[in-house]
Amino acid sequence: MNSYIDVKYVNLISPYLQQFKKKGDFLWNFRCPYCGDSQKSRTKARGFVYRKKNDLFYKCHNCGMGTTLGNLIKKIDLKTYDDYIVERYKSGSQNNTPTPEFKFDVPIFRKRGVLKGLKSIADLPESHPARKIISDRLIPEECFKDLYLCESFYKFTNKLVPNKFPSLDGDHPRLLIPFRDEEGEMFAYQGRAFGKEQPKYLTIKLEERDKIFGLDRVDKRKEVFVVEGPLDSLFLDNCIAIAGAEVPNLDCDFTIVFDNEPRNKEICKQMEKTLNQGTGLVIWPDSMRHKDINDMIVAGYTQLQVQQIIKENTFIGASAQLRFAEWRKINV
Repeated sequence: MNSYIDVKYVNLISPYLQQFKKKGDFLWNFRCPYCGDSQKSRTKARGFVYRKKNDLFYKCHNCGMGTTLGNLIKKIDLKTYDDYIVERYKSGSQNNTPTPEFKFDVPIFRKRGVLKGLKSIADLPESHPARKIISDRLIPEECFKDLYLCESFYKFTNKLVPNKFPSLDGDHPRLLIPFRDEEGEMFAYQGRAFGKEQPKYLTIKLEERDKIFGLDRVDKRKEVFVVEGPLDSLFLDNCIAIAGAEVPNLDCDFTIVFDNEPRNKEICKQMEKTLNQGTGLVIWPDSMRHKDINDMIVAGYTQLQVQQIIKENTFIGASAQLRFAEWRKINV
C-alpha cells in the first residue's frame, strides 16, 4: 500500500464526511455516507476506514456496507476518485489485497452458545450486587433466567461485531438484555448501565431489522402493548418494547404506551405521529408523576393497577386528539 496516497485521499474526502474523526493509526470514523447512519441521533457515527493487510477498506456497522477505499472515494466524489486512480497508477501502487469478505457478517449469533460465557441473573447469588439491583427494581423473578451480567460489555460486543468499540476505555459491566425473534433466536441485545454510566442504554443490532424486544413472548392474535423499555415490558401481559426507536409497522392490533415524559420533545413528537395512525395511545393521567412503568411498580403500584390505569387512559381517533391537546397544554 502507498500509505501516503491513501491517507492523503482519506483526508481529502473528510470534509464530505459528517462526524469525521481519526481514531488511531490507519483508523478513521464518521457517519456512513451509504445509509446516512442513525436518523434519531445526529452524533452517532458507525462508518470506519481501516487497514487490512496492505490496503484500506470501509465498513459500516449500521447497514453492513463493506468496500474498498477507492469505491468509498468514488461514492463521495467522482473527480477526487479519478485523481486518486491516476495518482495510484503513477506511483505504481496497485490494490493487491482483495476486498475482505467481512466474515463477521455471518450471523454467528445464530450459533448456539453465544451467551454461554455469561451468567444469567438467576445464576447469581442473591447477595451479588447485579442481582440486588435487578431485585430492587422488582423485575419479575421468572425473567431473571434471560437477563445476563456482562462484565465487559465493549469487549463482549467486539467479539460479535469486530471493532464496534475501537477503544475499550470506559468499558464497564452492564445488564445484557437479549432481543429474540419469534423462534427465540437472538438478533440484537441491549446493555443497560447498572449505575450512572453514560450512555445508560447501548443497543447492538446483529442483523438489519427493527429493534423490537419480546417477539418471542408475544401473541399477535391478541392485543399487543408497545412500550419503550424492555424492562417495562416485563410488567405487562402480551407486551413488546421498541428500545427508543420509532414505532414500526406491526401486523397486529396494538396500543402504544410511551413513557410519562410530557416535556420530552421527542416523545411528544412520536405521540403526535401516532395520533394519525389510528392506533390506541395511552396518555397518562395528569396525576401520574412517575416516569415509566418500572418506576410505578417500585413506587408501590401493582401490575394489575398499572394495567387498569393503561386501560382507562387509552384513547383513539378524535378522542385521542382532544386528550393529547389537553395533556400537552397542562404539562407545558
